[in-house]
Amino acid sequence: MQYQNALVWFRRDLRDFDHAALHHALKNANQGNYIQVHCIFVFDKEILDELPNKQDRRVEFIWESVRELKAAFQKRGGDLIVKYGNARNIIPEYALEANIHAVYTNHDYEPSAIARDADVTTQLAKHNIEFHSFKDQVIFEKDEILTLNNKPYSVFTPYKNSHLKKLNDFYLKPYPVDRYIHNLAKSLPSELISLESMGFERTNLSSMRLPTGMSGGKQLLEDFENRMHQYKAARDFPAIKGVSYLSVHLRFGTVSIRHLARQARNMVNLGADTWLNELIWRDFYFQILHHKPQVAAGRAYKIEFENLTFPNNESLFKAWCDGKTGYPLVDAAMCQLNQTGFMHNRLRMVAASFLVKDLLIDWRWGERYFAEKLIDFDLSANNGGWQWAAST
Repeated sequence: MQYQNALVWFRRDLRDFDHAALHHALKNANQGNYIQVHCIFVFDKEILDELPNKQDRRVEFIWESVRELKAAFQKRGGDLIVKYGNARNIIPEYALEANIHAVYTNHDYEPSAIARDADVTTQLAKHNIEFHSFKDQVIFEKDEILTLNNKPYSVFTPYKNSHLKKLNDFYLKPYPVDRYIHNLAKSLPSELISLESMGFERTNLSSMRLPTGMSGGKQLLEDFENRMHQYKAARDFPAIKGVSYLSVHLRFGTVSIRHLARQARNMVNLGADTWLNELIWRDFYFQILHHKPQVAAGRAYKIEFENLTFPNNESLFKAWCDGKTGYPLVDAAMCQLNQTGFMHNRLRMVAASFLVKDLLIDWRWGERYFAEKLIDFDLSANNGGWQWAAST
């Protein structure tokens, strides 16, 4: 079938390089299937309406990153169409309006996103519009790493060993965009919807040393590459600059996971090996979410611990949330989270363990609090980290 127009739907992949869906859409256009490739991002009300705090750093980070991506496409003669509303309705509506014949996007692994994509696919199919989705935000996904019995791994170390055994240059190859970018649909630049018009306000993001967008991810990665050899030891000390600070950029795809893994693999030192290990943890939690989606609904990974009884003293929980437990390291961690939306990885482990094992609060309470506050919140990693700390 010959197509006239394609649409790339950006979600948690806010970059114009090494981008699977964008690459495939532009490349197909290069082969004569499409006349032009359009790009769209939707500030999804189904997600945003659930956020209780309208001063949310994540929304501002996304907005700033979308602004940079939009400007990048405009410099190439195209544009990024930005909409506000329910994505499950906007994508089919725009596809019909723009005479789109195929929608391209990258996989999202959360149950609610899978249901949304299924709905969009069904609506598009009614009008003979194809829906193509690709792996982009992980190195290995779903059933790509299994035991010898073709079962998903439930323990990290054997999963990591299988991951490293399979990992080669093929899986880390970038998806080139520039060589096909001339197939981007040409259009007059449009205005970007404001944060305020969506009911959100500016936060303290601009005063933090956390650059946004593709340029911010590049800046942080270049800085970290000079320190990566020290990562194994330095990451254990929250008071020093030892970690990458790239988690929020990984979350929203302003950096490429393939590029990060390739850099770590090529450096060949203990620090780089440890950094790669952390990226593999991220894949591990994604595959857990795929094989046990019930964890997204607050279920224990180990079903025998589903009904643990917790005293759940609300005053102790509030003291933990407010950073007023009287334990300096825990309180510092919670103050960092509340003031910046970031928490050092080692402090996440300390704060989570303290809440569950010392204050005897249900791990789900802590998981929900982190989900509300963390600028780099990712359902799979947050749930995995909390269940790991809670021994569930």
